[in-house]
Amino acid sequence: MASPPEHAARESTEHVRELVARGQRGDRDALEELYLIHFDRIYSYLHVSVGNRHDAEDLTTQTFLKMLEKIGSFKWQSAPFSAWLFRIAHNLAMDHFRARRRWQPEEEVPEPPGEAEPSPEQQQVLTLKFVFNLPNAEVAAILDKTEGAIKSLQHPALVSLQKQIQQQET
Repeated sequence: MASPPEHAARESTEHVRELVARGQRGDRDALEELYLIHFDRIYSYLHVSVGNRHDAEDLTTQTFLKMLEKIGSFKWQSAPFSAWLFRIAHNLAMDHFRARRRWQPEEEVPEPPGEAEPSPEQQQVLTLKFVFNLPNAEVAAILDKTEGAIKSLQHPALVSLQKQIQQQET
């Protein structure tokens, strides 16, 4: 395993920019390193999002296949490369949920969430912000929202979590 300074250098913006440029030219070693740098966080995000190892593994594989397909069209903007990967993972997770909902037998459809339960979008905001420690700008880029929208989703989600905790304590 890489030592902390070496690990930080491996994930530095400059190094990732170089790897992306090489990957866009078809450099397999650069693409493999991008995969290795980002695998754990993408897998963890998907595992938290979908709630089971099998689906998380499948969606992680799909995320990196999309990275390979689309890296040629990737353009550097305000958000880092990792936000682009999280966006791919997020979209695949949402597609996964839509497909499951579409094929679920009617008697197994869950009841709509109660007032005390954060919406799936609010859960995504909380996961990205507090589990993965991403700044609002990156969360906004991943979820295709403005920073203001992220802040407005975060507040009621935290209130909902507080209510859930209080209910569990009583």
